[in-house]
Amino acid sequence: MNPYPIHDGDSFQALLGTVKAGFPSPADDFREKLDLVKLLVRHSASTFFFRIDGVSMVDADMDEGDIIIVDRSLEPYNDCKAVCFIDGEYTVKRVEIHEDGAVLLPCNEHNKKYHPIPVGPDNDFLIWGIVTWVIKKA
Repeated sequence: MNPYPIHDGDSFQALLGTVKAGFPSPADDFREKLDLVKLLVRHSASTFFFRIDGVSMVDADMDEGDIIIVDRSLEPYNDCKAVCFIDGEYTVKRVEIHEDGAVLLPCNEHNKKYHPIPVGPDNDFLIWGIVTWVIKKA
């Protein structure tokens, strides 16, 4: 697992224009500056980027090669998508939180090789951070 941290001074600015999916607009010449870090990152000190490696989360729109943005400052909640540490390994899964533990759920209904991972008191487990955004390649 190799996160890409965000630093306070980091910025990625581009010109943002609109594109019609229908008829052209008279406002086609209007442009505004878009800072992707400001748009996508609320807590720079606790936010990291990861590239998805694998296909267990495709039904959650996390495909192989996509980039996820993970915020460690957010509190986990039931049914969140999160990067989790379990028994020496990191994984991204949907998290079902129960009183007696949790279940890490893959999101790939068409591939039966991925099974839910029950988490109990005997597991070394941490919800490392919450997925806040998925950046996809077209």
